[in-house]
Amino acid sequence: MSAASSPVFSVLDLAPVPMGSTVGDALRNSLDLARHAERLGFHRYWLAEHHNMPGIASAATAVAIGHVASGTSTIRVGSGGIMLPNHAPLMVAEAFGTLAALYPGRIDLGLGRAPGTDQATMRALRRYMGAVDSFAQDVVELQAWFQPATPDQSVRAVPGEGQDVPLWLLGSSTYSAQLAAALGLPFAFAAHFAPDQLVDAIALYRRHFKPSDALASPYVMVCIGVCAAETDEEAKRLSSSTQQQFLALRRGRPGLMPPPVDDITLIASPAELAGLEHTFRYSAVGSPETVRNKIEAVLALTGADELMAASQIHSHTARVRSYEILAEIRGQLAQAA
Repeated sequence: MSAASSPVFSVLDLAPVPMGSTVGDALRNSLDLARHAERLGFHRYWLAEHHNMPGIASAATAVAIGHVASGTSTIRVGSGGIMLPNHAPLMVAEAFGTLAALYPGRIDLGLGRAPGTDQATMRALRRYMGAVDSFAQDVVELQAWFQPATPDQSVRAVPGEGQDVPLWLLGSSTYSAQLAAALGLPFAFAAHFAPDQLVDAIALYRRHFKPSDALASPYVMVCIGVCAAETDEEAKRLSSSTQQQFLALRRGRPGLMPPPVDDITLIASPAELAGLEHTFRYSAVGSPETVRNKIEAVLALTGADELMAASQIHSHTARVRSYEILAEIRGQLAQAA
């Protein structure tokens, strides 16, 4: 992102299910947040595919996307992402072709290489265990399903063929960066949970990018965690829900999103605390000034064309407020640019 450009900000919603609520509550909150995001001028709103995780409500990601798209009117809605090893490319094309037919010009299809779950659940999804190794071929096949059908084509994606559904490759390593470059697709890096190869992946992507019919020049999105509140202290407390949920996952006990705690050090070991600090080192947690400074640092480091924010907060009201503050920061950065 050049100094003269205005930053593009978007939303990643992991559809959290807080303790004391239901999946239905979580999905209704997602729609409410999407409406706020649309009003606040965010560019796109993505939901992610995770399985066997009680604290995330968006396992049926295309269904959740349709729910959000039906209740909004202008914001782009999509997947961040669909875990392609879990699905036949034809079925993905049909699902997103249907969404594109219902909400033309508003649907994105972000694709991930990981299964988004454990191996036992992956087997239950009825995909063979080596599917991750065919990711590149599956992406190319999926692209083909969206092309207009040929006269002698015996199998067609209906709906899907001829639909304008932009594909994105998502990643937390250099693999998807190189594939996105080779295919000329936009690339999104998941720095909100896997920060280690952020800089290397973006550099590889830009260096090896080949223009395509989909994209003439490299386009980079960086996703980070954001927890903004009126003060640093309140934001730190609110962010402890994400920290606890991450600890529970690491301990093999994923569950609903817990309420915040005043002192995370009382429930985490020194090693776990070090792991949290490492994993969330690109997260922007704090007051408006603190969050703006961190976002400016991330944009300066990466030159990202777009910043996507994942705000995992137990209180829906506080989560909406976090995005309101982020929208104010986006306005400030745009004015400065």
